[in-house]
Amino acid sequence: MTKLRISTIPDSRPVKLTIELPAEIHRDLLLYAELVSEKAGEAADAIPDAARLVPLMVGRFMETDRAFQKQRRGRKPASAAGTTGVSSER
Repeated sequence: MTKLRISTIPDSRPVKLTIELPAEIHRDLLLYAELVSEKAGEAADAIPDAARLVPLMVGRFMETDRAFQKQRRGRKPASAAGTTGVSSER
């Protein structure tokens, strides 16, 4: 049988994560969502849910953290299926 380039399909199901934020960070997150909405030219009542920004922010943070990326490249995958995205609990 021919060996396929893709040997497994990574688990890409979303993972629900519940966190508590300090009030100041929550206020800033709401302001950030409002500013994103304004920049996109959306109506004031169409401000996106701030929680939708958190995965984008965390992902971007990890993408730009050089020390994390260096250590990540040096590690072997946790499972044969590999890991993609951010996960914490199922």
